[in-house]
Amino acid sequence: MADATVRLGIHELIAAYCDCIDDDRLEEWPAFFVEDCRYLITDRDSHREGLRHGVIYCASRGMLADRVTSTRRVLMYEPHRYRHIVGPITVGKIEGGVAEARSNFIAARIMHSGETSLFATGRYLDRIDVSSEPYRFIERVVVLDSQKIDTLLAIPL
Repeated sequence: MADATVRLGIHELIAAYCDCIDDDRLEEWPAFFVEDCRYLITDRDSHREGLRHGVIYCASRGMLADRVTSTRRVLMYEPHRYRHIVGPITVGKIEGGVAEARSNFIAARIMHSGETSLFATGRYLDRIDVSSEPYRFIERVVVLDSQKIDTLLAIPL
């Protein structure tokens, strides 16, 4: 497995992930993860302190699917969507079919009225299964720069 090929595959995974969320194809979102995965949205201070709790925490693909179902059928929030800008993506250690990656992101929120505002900034800390295609997230930790979490955090970042 050539490093350049793996790096390109990771870039494509992250781009497809953001497109899925930004295009409101949330039902496809869990497929970006391995079955026994971890997805966490937390803030910078909690992450620095090593606290493993978060605003959103899912410990399996099934929990991700439940999150989508609750977003679609249970949660009440004003309709909106995101537009992600991600970069640069840094790929670190690649070992045993697992790659570590880190990237910064900005997510703008577009309300149903068309009003657009900065919603969140932070970084993604990823562990990715690169042992076979398609690549899948083993772990995606979303570390928000701010402790102030908007109440509209219904859609995954």
